[in-house]
Amino acid sequence: MNSLLEILSEFEFISATPKRQLGAYLGQGKKVIGCMPYFCPEELVHAAGMIPFGLWGAETSVSEARRYLPAFICSIIQTTLELGLRGVYEGLSAVMIPILCDSLKGMDGNWRSGVKDIPVIPVAHAQNRKTQAGAEFTASQYRKIKGRLEEISGKSITDNDLISSIGAYKKRNAAVRCFIDELAARPGAISPSARNTVFKSSYFMDVEKYTAKVEELCNCLADMPGAALPETGRSRPAVVTCGIIADNTGLLRILDECGVDVIDDVVTHESLRFRYDTPDMDVNAQGSGDDSCIRLARTISAIEGCPILFDPGKKRFDMLADVVTRRKASGALIVLTEFCDPEEYDIVPLRKALQQKGIKNLTVEVDQQTTDVEQIRTAIETFCEMLLS
Repeated sequence: MNSLLEILSEFEFISATPKRQLGAYLGQGKKVIGCMPYFCPEELVHAAGMIPFGLWGAETSVSEARRYLPAFICSIIQTTLELGLRGVYEGLSAVMIPILCDSLKGMDGNWRSGVKDIPVIPVAHAQNRKTQAGAEFTASQYRKIKGRLEEISGKSITDNDLISSIGAYKKRNAAVRCFIDELAARPGAISPSARNTVFKSSYFMDVEKYTAKVEELCNCLADMPGAALPETGRSRPAVVTCGIIADNTGLLRILDECGVDVIDDVVTHESLRFRYDTPDMDVNAQGSGDDSCIRLARTISAIEGCPILFDPGKKRFDMLADVVTRRKASGALIVLTEFCDPEEYDIVPLRKALQQKGIKNLTVEVDQQTTDVEQIRTAIETFCEMLLS
């Protein structure tokens, strides 16, 4: 148990001190590329010998960014720009900014205007991502990004380099999926806040070191006795979370105090990054060839469950219901990011789909500037009573 606590303590420390982690990389002479949400091609950064570093904002007040952004922009973007304007990201060699939502489409210009010493690499994904044409377009943009990264690193990225990096990330994904499965079989072994740090720390760690640490965590969990998973009669409520980001200190503290077990998630900031591996080489591929860039592009084609990605069939509804059913969870907790239009559009049909399948659910709305969580506490306490009744 001490080993488990030591590993979790390390994840907690890393997730709480991203500035320190950035300083350590810079002190080692490494170049670091900031990666804003969502789905930056981190493998390209790794293949260039640099460190991809997640920029998902922080729980902080916003003042400087208000000169660039309206109040109704989501807190992820507001706080990320705020930190950039304050100089918190000083030392980054560049920042990659995807343009997957309307709010992100203006982030490129705002960053260039306000954070002049850190260049921007725009990341354009095809909206119609599941077609061959969509994959080819995204691959063409990845090749442009590859060129920019080669200029910054001073290193040519060979296809073998990229294949090696893809392998490193596939190994990471496998380790995290193992962690998710081991924890689901042992409800209560790790608190929701500790579980969150395992995912959050991945944004600030070298991929190989992170993989090794998660594998260590999996071994510790595997040595613990598994728990029976009855479909009824749980002594603690077990939920599957859903949304873009559930990294809110107040919310996580409430889940901890209410004895809620988060046994799986469909959260972009958490497990969605690890569910889908880059596909293997397709010898029958047509179009722009089958180099590693188009393989990366096909990863975006495969991802389901994220409200930001174009999903005309709304497969995320069934995906969430399937995860709740497979994990024998008591219900679903939908964590809605305030002022996120794509996510808000889905809430009514998502809840309707869960209700039709008899899945109890609760929606709470938070962001990184939410400090008053007492209404959320009341809602979750009531939801827990309902789940255990």
